[in-house]
Amino acid sequence: MSADKHAANLTALSQALEALRANAVGVAAFCTQARAQDALLAALPPRFCEVWLGLLDRLESSALFSEESCSFSQSALLDNLAMWLQKAGEKLDK
Repeated sequence: MSADKHAANLTALSQALEALRANAVGVAAFCTQARAQDALLAALPPRFCEVWLGLLDRLESSALFSEESCSFSQSALLDNLAMWLQKAGEKLDK
């Protein structure tokens, strides 16, 4: 898959993350889209995939609980997803 396609996928994920932050889409819809990025994840080192899937697992778990009862902050998870997207873009640009 081309670098342009990977960049487009990263942009789409960034937009979906912003939609999630704005409550325009739900966690389940975001995670479905985020988990469907096999080609993008395959283009990155294996550790990127491990971290991405771990963040998505925690995000899905956090959606089951209120912010107060969850052992981790959903807003912090969203920040970490945004940072992952940035780092993935930097890695693909190298």
